[in-house]
Amino acid sequence: MYDRATIDVIAGTGGNGSASLRHEKNAAKGGPDGGDGGRGGSVYVEADESLNTLHTFRYKRVFKAQHGGQGLKQKQHGKAAEDLVLKVPAGTVVHDADTGETLADLTEHGERVMVARGGRGGLGNTHFKTSSYQTPRFAERGEPGQERRLRFELKLLADVALVGFPNAGKSTLLSTISAATPKIGNYPFTTLEPVLGVVAVPGSEDSFVVADIPGLVEGAHEGVGLGDEFLRHIERTRVLLYVVDGSGQEGRSPVEDFQTLQRELAAYQPEMAQKPALVAFNKVDMPEAQENLAPFRTQVAVDDSTVLAVSGAARVGLETLVLRLAQMVESAPPPHRFAPKQEETVLHPNPVDSSRFAINREADGTWHVTGPTIERIAVMTDMENDEAVRRLERELNRLGITRALEAAGIEYGDMLQIGAVEIDWGEVDFG
Repeated sequence: MYDRATIDVIAGTGGNGSASLRHEKNAAKGGPDGGDGGRGGSVYVEADESLNTLHTFRYKRVFKAQHGGQGLKQKQHGKAAEDLVLKVPAGTVVHDADTGETLADLTEHGERVMVARGGRGGLGNTHFKTSSYQTPRFAERGEPGQERRLRFELKLLADVALVGFPNAGKSTLLSTISAATPKIGNYPFTTLEPVLGVVAVPGSEDSFVVADIPGLVEGAHEGVGLGDEFLRHIERTRVLLYVVDGSGQEGRSPVEDFQTLQRELAAYQPEMAQKPALVAFNKVDMPEAQENLAPFRTQVAVDDSTVLAVSGAARVGLETLVLRLAQMVESAPPPHRFAPKQEETVLHPNPVDSSRFAINREADGTWHVTGPTIERIAVMTDMENDEAVRRLERELNRLGITRALEAAGIEYGDMLQIGAVEIDWGEVDFG
């Protein structure tokens, strides 16, 4: 079961604006008529209830949205690119792999989150016409799309989790109360990945989902027997069903097994052990289990209703077990979410202070200017176009950056870096 994946997503770059000049009869250069570039495609992650693994991301690890269309003459705007939507199973938690931040917890079908925003299309030259500057011959380049490394973590969505040691009979029990067909065998670790089954409630149209979690062993919370890989699938379940081998085969103690399971869950996540729980004292059709039932109830049960004697193989006590679980599911708290529910996106645009910037000088003498507005202007400037570079000059002056650099000691020939754009100070007159 592929329940973890790390991928890179790259939103589309906005289309370049057009620097077209209008050509009319008797006016070869009648003025600017370049259209704007189209917005690049954004990247979304969307929950899809028809999926149950992250297998899609096993081999392909880089996903790119389309770029926006180029602006055209006659003020025709470039076409906005289609967004890229990545489908994941419901129950997937989306993390920023670099920062560890939880971006979204997608638990409902169709719920989506924007994880990388497409770049803005560059403005056409019509936007730069002024009363004293009638024929601007430059346009903006498209803004690069956001890039992000994501980590997906699937946590199964189930109402009930079957928790027990290997060979406790969980798979057999699931196969008899639902239509699930887990692998069954008389040896440890038959189940190597979680299995889901839908259980119909007798006498009603209701049902609930049960997850058979691979057998846990002592030390599971520290990764013994891949226990930490399986325990996280219990986090969302609303009710725990401890399945205990009542026969005490191979010298095992049903009481010690149950207490060990409780300790492992509490060690992994303290609140996990506080979930509503029921104990299925399994294999009660065997004489040894019948002898162990009364002592077990005496030592671990708050009342007799906490422990139900069942046998998955002999189909004993199963209807009572299903009805009791249905009652517990109905009254249990809703599944835990790992992030506040968002309407659609996590990456909301924030108000930008256009005057905000910072200046730093590196040990190699390079001057770095950072700030959301000036970095965006710089990266969208066509540095091969003299008119576009002069516009960058005006923006540096307007924002007070030129004055601040000179006050800080920048000199002719120094290297200035604004975001990803490098400029030789003095090669272009920013004074």
